Amino acid sequence: MYVIICIVAVVVAGLTFFSGFGLGTLLMPVFALFFPVEIAIAATAMVHLANNIFKVLLVGRHANLKIVLMFAIPGAVAAVLGALLLNYFATLSPLASYMLWGKVFFITPIKAIIATLIIVFVIIELIPFFKHLSFDLKLVPVGGILSGFFGGLSGHQGALRTAFLLRIGLEKKVLIGTMVISAVVVDISRLVIYGSTFFRKDFVVLQEQGGIGVVVAGSLSAFVGSFIGSRFLEKITLDSLQIFIAMMMFLLAVALGLGIL
Repeated sequence: MYVIICIVAVVVAGLTFFSGFGLGTLLMPVFALFFPVEIAIAATAMVHLANNIFKVLLVGRHANLKIVLMFAIPGAVAAVLGALLLNYFATLSPLASYMLWGKVFFITPIKAIIATLIIVFVIIELIPFFKHLSFDLKLVPVGGILSGFFGGLSGHQGALRTAFLLRIGLEKKVLIGTMVISAVVVDISRLVIYGSTFFRKDFVVLQEQGGIGVVVAGSLSAFVGSFIGSRFLEKITLDSLQIFIAMMMFLLAVALGLGIL
């Protein structure tokens, strides 16, 4: 578990500089291989927050604080709502069960919803129309609400954050600093709710399974990946790599939705 998550964290953090996918989007399904999906989302959020704090130390000083407030404050409120909804879905009974390979698998509401969102956001990342989508400055708070809500619900906030902030005329360093600080605000907001709801209940289980150590190791690995990515990889999109990652994400989502994971 340690080896897999650390390797994935290093690679994924580096890939975020040129694959088009965010750290949370790619790392959460890997955590879901070892933990319940709601715990996987919370654990990924901790790694995501730690990695973004690291980035804030590097580029946060360039942020446009006015845009941060316009985007992150509504995003933080919406993240609370998304996180509360995630907690609600985690309490619902399975929708169905079936036998396969002599084992019983359960299709639960939370897994079905998260699997659907993974597929939706994978499609968004692949369709050229969404890559060129831009919004007016006055819609930045709306972007914060959407990004924060889905960030709280499933961890998928990066694509919407980029869509609303990328083309509002910010210089590159200012844009990156603004996005990173906005992400930190949303991460803190949703982690407060995770910690006071399901994560508090499952903390003992997570600790017994070595989850706390994995989160720390994953965070340190993400630091390494981010550092390497920022120094040695050009920030471009490699279509073949992006399609391969999307296919793997799609398969993981299907397995999650079917209760196999």
